[in-house]
Amino acid sequence: MEHHAIQKVYGAYSDIYDALFKRFFYPRIKHAINYMDIKPGDRVLDVGVGTGLALSEYPKFCTVVGIDLSTAMLKKAKEKIDENSYSNIKVLSMDAMKVGFDDDSFDKVFISHVVSVVPDPYMVMDEVKRVCKANGQIVIVNHFKSRNRIVEAGEKFLNPICERIGWSNDLCLNEFIKRSGLNVYKKYMLKKIDFWHILFATNNKSSAGSDVASYTRLDTVSTEPPF
Repeated sequence: MEHHAIQKVYGAYSDIYDALFKRFFYPRIKHAINYMDIKPGDRVLDVGVGTGLALSEYPKFCTVVGIDLSTAMLKKAKEKIDENSYSNIKVLSMDAMKVGFDDDSFDKVFISHVVSVVPDPYMVMDEVKRVCKANGQIVIVNHFKSRNRIVEAGEKFLNPICERIGWSNDLCLNEFIKRSGLNVYKKYMLKKIDFWHILFATNNKSSAGSDVASYTRLDTVSTEPPF
């Protein structure tokens, strides 16, 4: 989707986004952030912070900057920040494909349901790797094309509809990892049958990445890390 289309679609969603999507998105967001290795004093970038569904999960001992293209969504996120006195969190209007921070500005980067929405996911990843410190952690939650041929056919049929309501469902996981140059050390789904993957990667800036990451499926959200 182009920028104006993204702003229009997600601006329209802003008032109903939490009620509509929290049930589907929040469990994976919560799980991913809880298993990020966030240390006291860390600076965390949340790319595509939206209405701030993730904000309550960040520990108060880190600094969080959330960015999003939709000002309407950011208004909801700012309301959450004010209501809950999240003094360690701020949100900014910013294009994920042209992040306005210096190189190596963040220790961790979290990207939730973004790479299948933006016009160029690889530009986003280039920016993410640029602003994340070397050996910093990059965590992605996103839908990727199914490896099941029947499901894949259904996704291909539905893709024009999905694009109209705000995202693409034809992004291939292994191709995305390889082209992004991500050093992924864990990738899995929370359930045997799920539409979303969680990726944990190290920002090895000197590495071209690998598409040979381990693949684990979890039946339920475990109280212990899956790795």
